[in-house]
Amino acid sequence: MAIAAPDAELVPAAWSQQPKPLADRLGVELECGLGAAQVRQRLERFGRNELRVDAAVPAWRHLLSQFHDPLVYLLLAAVGITLLLWGVEGASGWPIDALVIGVIVLLNALLGFLQEVKSQRAAAALARLTAVTSAVLRDGVPLRVPSAELVPGDLLQLSEGDRIGADARLLQANALRVQEASLTGESEAVLKDAAQLAPDTPLAERANMVFKGTAVVQGTGLALVTATGMNTEMGRIAHLLATTPEEATPLQKEVRQIGVMLGRAVLLIAVVVVVTVLLMTEIRSLADVEAVLLLGVSLAVAAVPEGLPAILSLVLAIGVQRMASRSAIVKKLSSVETLGSASVICTDKTGTLTRSEMAIERVMTASGCSCPEGVGYEPVGDIRHQGRLVEPGPLHSELVLMLSGGSLAGNADLRQQEDGSWVIQGDPTEAAFLVAERKLGVHERRRERFERIAEIPFTSERKRMAVLAIDHEHEDQRVIIVKGAPDVLLQLCSAARVGMDVVPMSEAIRARALADVDELSDAALRTLSVAYRPLAADEDEQAGAALERELIFVGTVGIIDPPRAEAAVAIQEAQRAGIRIIMITGDHPRTAARIASDLGIIEAGASALTGVELDALDEAGLAEAVRSTSVYARVDPSHKLRIVDALQAQGHVVAMTGDGVNDAPALKSADIGVAMGITGTEVTKEAGKMILADDNFATIVAAVREGRGILDNIRKFLRYLLSSNMGEVLTVFLGVLGARALGLIDASGAVVLPLLATQILWINLVTDSGPALAMGVDPHGADVMQRRPRRPDERIIDARMWSGVLQTGLVMALATLLTLDLLLPGGMIEGSQSLETARTAAFTVLVFAQLFNTFNARSESVSAWRGLFDNRLLWAAVALGVALQLAVVQWQWLNLAFGTRPLTLGQWGLCVAMGSSVLWFSELRKLWLRRQDAGRSR
Repeated sequence: MAIAAPDAELVPAAWSQQPKPLADRLGVELECGLGAAQVRQRLERFGRNELRVDAAVPAWRHLLSQFHDPLVYLLLAAVGITLLLWGVEGASGWPIDALVIGVIVLLNALLGFLQEVKSQRAAAALARLTAVTSAVLRDGVPLRVPSAELVPGDLLQLSEGDRIGADARLLQANALRVQEASLTGESEAVLKDAAQLAPDTPLAERANMVFKGTAVVQGTGLALVTATGMNTEMGRIAHLLATTPEEATPLQKEVRQIGVMLGRAVLLIAVVVVVTVLLMTEIRSLADVEAVLLLGVSLAVAAVPEGLPAILSLVLAIGVQRMASRSAIVKKLSSVETLGSASVICTDKTGTLTRSEMAIERVMTASGCSCPEGVGYEPVGDIRHQGRLVEPGPLHSELVLMLSGGSLAGNADLRQQEDGSWVIQGDPTEAAFLVAERKLGVHERRRERFERIAEIPFTSERKRMAVLAIDHEHEDQRVIIVKGAPDVLLQLCSAARVGMDVVPMSEAIRARALADVDELSDAALRTLSVAYRPLAADEDEQAGAALERELIFVGTVGIIDPPRAEAAVAIQEAQRAGIRIIMITGDHPRTAARIASDLGIIEAGASALTGVELDALDEAGLAEAVRSTSVYARVDPSHKLRIVDALQAQGHVVAMTGDGVNDAPALKSADIGVAMGITGTEVTKEAGKMILADDNFATIVAAVREGRGILDNIRKFLRYLLSSNMGEVLTVFLGVLGARALGLIDASGAVVLPLLATQILWINLVTDSGPALAMGVDPHGADVMQRRPRRPDERIIDARMWSGVLQTGLVMALATLLTLDLLLPGGMIEGSQSLETARTAAFTVLVFAQLFNTFNARSESVSAWRGLFDNRLLWAAVALGVALQLAVVQWQWLNLAFGTRPLTLGQWGLCVAMGSSVLWFSELRKLWLRRQDAGRSR
């Protein structure tokens, strides 16, 4: 079943409507909720509250998709022609050529099938993510039902810890905070308010709405369900994700182009050669026609690097294993190369560049204590004031009172698990006080000293929370402690704590406190102040908010979701490698700009572009914006998708990182989607092509480095394989065209092939494969991260490389045919050996020429002698190739299978000398290229 598009909105812009008219429209009584009959009718009308997903693609279809490749088409065509010839000849014996090629094709398909993740189950993961139960009011009775059975008009009863089962309009909100980072990218838990909003309010600011898949971290609420299933914001993302096309990687595109080009070349060469043979040879029988067709098959076999798909998959698989050892799990093999080509990394902020936790960065007290390092980013135990250690005394006393008071006036909890890690329960902002207090080592004293006895909860109207506590160190004195918005608290304060003393609140102190708030706000920090007052013995604890008067001001904290220290280093390395870093987040513009500035993404003072501003841009304006803007804030999933698409339209290879559900569509659309493994949702992991097991942004840069090295190695073995195949094609092609000059004419006047099809298969599948695979794991160059990213329009095989392939192939062919002419009777040089011996020598020269070429192919311009022994596996592969060639020439059983004859020691020496000619030619060519490059750089 395909994912259906969301239906027309049942309640358009529910956040802009009053509760009673909205309830009337949904046909529900707010006092008792829906009846059972209404629920049944609505389930039939709207369906279950589930995300509809695509049916799983059968495994057999995934296996068949592995054969969808031009190179594979060529090989299958060769199999078909070979089987046809075998059948015409009477189907005697085994069709060796067809079997060998068929086995290679099948093994390559199986390798790709087993290595790659073949189905995208992101929408299904969304359904699993939201499979929860919900508390509802139906027929006036509170019930807990599966969230899949929620319908529009249901009354949701929300409390701390609930996973919200549907999109709903709040009717009541009591200190209700909801964690929406996975949907909007907002790092802080969002304070909810039931007040009516404007129709054009963006998603991240709809404070009177709660959304499917988000979580309640504090407070209670009552909400009216307005959308279920695919009509929820989560459903819209599921639909967007399902309809987002997945682009082929640059490597996939180029390999396909190579296959198409080789196919055309094979047809052209085969037609020319076959026509030439037909013109030069008198056709007397069906056997003569078969011989000509066999020649065409030989050319196809020579032109197509049979081992290329398998070697490419193996090299990528080895690269994947290397990355996995560094916590980067690549799901799709071809994505490895894409990483190496990335020119832009679009990254989410919360949980990717930051720790996804709230931390107190600065503490400002009435005496002016500013602590930017002591309690914030790093778990240090000392407190600094103006760069100096703060010893126990007045300043230290202020800080302890500030953090302990903030910890008391909150409901979060910080607990240590069995594995030693710490878990925050409740509002992360409140937990920031607990973390800072623990770093100072005063948390135990606070717990022993104070006992909470009552609470005045936070509300959006009051903008503060208060607790009553007993101070056991001061004769069980009762005290009220208040935490809230600085401007509100300062109006309630008549005194201030300065050091160890309490002084009247003067205008100077008040002005300084307000200036501190402005300073913290300008630094994109969220501000909260703390105040307290000892209660008189005759004051009633039940007086509630009336007790919040004549308070003693302690100070203000600046809170932020701190950046990861390692992220700044990784960003600098990426920028040195020519990779642009762009932050895309749903957080506040000022917070986003602050974090981006701290990490070096933008200059200090630069601003972020918001989602509202993006909506106002046409395509031309968007294109201009993405050229210069590096920070986007208050964006929704469609904005992220537009940004990624605009960057791709400008020719960038885009990597997109993220951890929330809101990131999934952009991850799928990007050239390489990178999901966070720890904080990432299941949806994100399914949509991405790579998962960071450690959530470390630095791992992305390490993966890019590995991807670039793998791309270099792919170029090496492509250079090697294509030049080797070019040598085989030109050997057959030139041998047929110059058959009379070389003496390749039999007694009947027919043209004789310089090499047999089985010999060419032996070279392609046995002698070539080992060195090519060894080149695929060649050590990466030291300059791999000092180069600019490869442009999308820059071919993996460029003009210079093609020139080298053709020239090297021509030298191989000439050396092979010269050896053939030296040994054959007749021709330009009179020889005395049999056709079988001469062909065996030519076959061996071509093998040795390709083995010598392994050292040339490691670089386009660097001498083969430099770093000659860096790759021991390459030497082992060359030694294996020599041993296998010795066996196929000297072993009698293999002589029968491959049409070879044993060679003498002198003939072996001739083969080695002729084969080495390719090495000397390449060294001269590289010397010329180096001088040419040096001339251009002057």
